[in-house]
Amino acid sequence: MPNPSAGNQEMLKYLKYYIPAATGILFIIFIMMGQNYPTYFFIGWSLFLFIGDYILPRDKEIQPFSYPGILNFSIYINLPILVCLIFLVVSVFGNHSPNWYVEMLHSMNVDLAQIVGSFTLLDRLSIVFQTTLLIGILGTVPGHELTHRKQNKFDMFIGNWMLAFSWDCTFAIEHVYGHHKDVCLEEDPASAKRGENIYSFVIQATVLEQLSGWKLETERLNRRNQNVFSVHNRMLIGFSRSLAITILTFAFGGLNGMAAFLLCALIAKLFLEAINYIEHYGLVRERGKPVEMRHSWNSNHFLSSIYLCNVTRHSDHHRSTKLNFWELNPAHEDAPLLPYGYLSMLYLVLVTPFLYKKIMAKKLVHWDLNNATEYEQNFYAVQF
Repeated sequence: MPNPSAGNQEMLKYLKYYIPAATGILFIIFIMMGQNYPTYFFIGWSLFLFIGDYILPRDKEIQPFSYPGILNFSIYINLPILVCLIFLVVSVFGNHSPNWYVEMLHSMNVDLAQIVGSFTLLDRLSIVFQTTLLIGILGTVPGHELTHRKQNKFDMFIGNWMLAFSWDCTFAIEHVYGHHKDVCLEEDPASAKRGENIYSFVIQATVLEQLSGWKLETERLNRRNQNVFSVHNRMLIGFSRSLAITILTFAFGGLNGMAAFLLCALIAKLFLEAINYIEHYGLVRERGKPVEMRHSWNSNHFLSSIYLCNVTRHSDHHRSTKLNFWELNPAHEDAPLLPYGYLSMLYLVLVTPFLYKKIMAKKLVHWDLNNATEYEQNFYAVQF
């Protein structure tokens, strides 16, 4: 006789990966509810993250999945949700909105002008920051997953369009072909040094990643005897995607709407680099030695793992980039663990960077004594 409990558990292990998509849809609804609701959502969702990561059981096992298509769809569906969110936000901040869009919302009993007029300054700030976080969760994170699938043209297509919403086309190039080769070496722009200021890191990493991505793409095209300034240049194609989205936001919401989108895209890029900062902070590797489990910070906190497509299982991701997000192993004994979830650490490093460094200094002492090789131990003076 079938066990209903087993069937429910089987369904839930798939449905949990739809939490990011559900969050995006729910935020769209809260925006359309008008005054105060975006603020309620931003505060409530942030508390949900902190408390949920703290009290929910740790995610420490690889679960078997018989239907990977359901898991892939949980990623693909994020793109249309992100598009709907972005253009709603553009309408909130814009000078005007197309008549057909206003009429469509009106047919859903949504009065756009009344809603926009009801928003307080705090509501508008909440919309910006929540939208920025969702560009990362619905765009950058699944885009990262899909652009590692280099042999799958459909996944690469969807992934690159997801990355376009944060103007970060170089991520699919520099991250895949640069960072994964140079991680924890001095020349890797995405590996943060001990004690490095988070905001100077964000600026420096952004610039150096662009330069590195352009260099990698130039070398690739030269090997193929193709012109750098041509339709074969993946960086130029990527920038054209972001430019197309930006032009559409201008057409949709005028100068103010476009400015709101660009602000969200810029902050989303800042958040991405802050995650990069967290992933390898203070860790070093000897040149010529392989990347090991000890060269990434990991987290088994449930909500951070779900919202970030298991990128929190970061050591295993670097061990094999061919693994799908549901195949990553969170239970390697020599993979160092963060004290809190990735998203909690993101808030911590951006709001109180001094506290982040203090917490991580103790973790790095433990890493030096228990994980590092002699070379890695001597690379930095021990910091307390």
